[in-house]
Amino acid sequence: MAGHVLITGGAGFIGSHLVDRLLGEQGWRVTVLDNFDGYYDRAVKEANIAAHRADPRFRLVEADLLDADLEERLGNDPFDLIVHIAAKAGVRPSIADPVGYHRVNVTGTLRLLELARRTGVKRFILASSSSVYGENPNVPWKETETALVPISPYAASKLAAEQFAQVHARLHGLHTTVLRFFTVYGPRQRPDLAIHQFFRKVLAGTPIQQFGDGSTRRDYTYIGDIIAGVRAAMERTAGSGYEVYNLGNSGTVSLAELIAAVEHEAGRKAVIEVRPEQPGDVPRTFADVTKAGRDLGFKPATPLAEGLRHFHAWLAAQQRS
Repeated sequence: MAGHVLITGGAGFIGSHLVDRLLGEQGWRVTVLDNFDGYYDRAVKEANIAAHRADPRFRLVEADLLDADLEERLGNDPFDLIVHIAAKAGVRPSIADPVGYHRVNVTGTLRLLELARRTGVKRFILASSSSVYGENPNVPWKETETALVPISPYAASKLAAEQFAQVHARLHGLHTTVLRFFTVYGPRQRPDLAIHQFFRKVLAGTPIQQFGDGSTRRDYTYIGDIIAGVRAAMERTAGSGYEVYNLGNSGTVSLAELIAAVEHEAGRKAVIEVRPEQPGDVPRTFADVTKAGRDLGFKPATPLAEGLRHFHAWLAAQQRS
């Protein structure tokens, strides 16, 4: 399919890569909604979309999901599809601001679902998170898992957003796809995330923080694989009107192994400060991507070493500019 898509959070890490992909194809018009939240420097997001602004098929609406006049600001040009990526992100900050996370991630999502219903949007994609699985020991995690016990306000807010999306799909016939992302990394990754921080600090010779003994494990997934999964979800015909899919690399890497891989790519040893484990962090994430492979043709193809090499090259270019 092609048409007019609304991408919320489209100036951010994942959203801007999706815009790249769509503007590189024929037939898409892209409206990005982003509020340039002060969680990190606005200049980072401006750089993400700098190349998009010159494309006549691209439109930026700087607004907030919670703005009372959001529908008016988005205009009368109807959307064929909404890809909802915007959210307050991060487990640790959510513990300090649970109400703020609920307002944006739950109420904001509900307002967007209502906008879709009122304006006749037929397809809706919701970016969710592996954090909804909590500390579940039944790995690799399958979408059929019912024992979802979030252990942070962020995780709880993403699960609640999924549930509202499911309700709208059932009540109003909104064709809805939920994508649970597993630890996405790559060029343009947010500066507060581990891989970005590790590279900058290792290259600068300053200490990195290792929370816990290094045994926690994550399913690190390269941004190119994630975008391939999102793009396939935009075309989804398999399954029902509401489906949930894991998008992960379907393998786990320990924190100690990640640090070693960053050291290898950077060509420098890390100076490590060991800190206590952080509340809200799960000990392990691990995606079963069988369903996404069957319905979406999703097949993660980027090994960690290759993804880190791409990130390092991007970071070096940023530091030279």
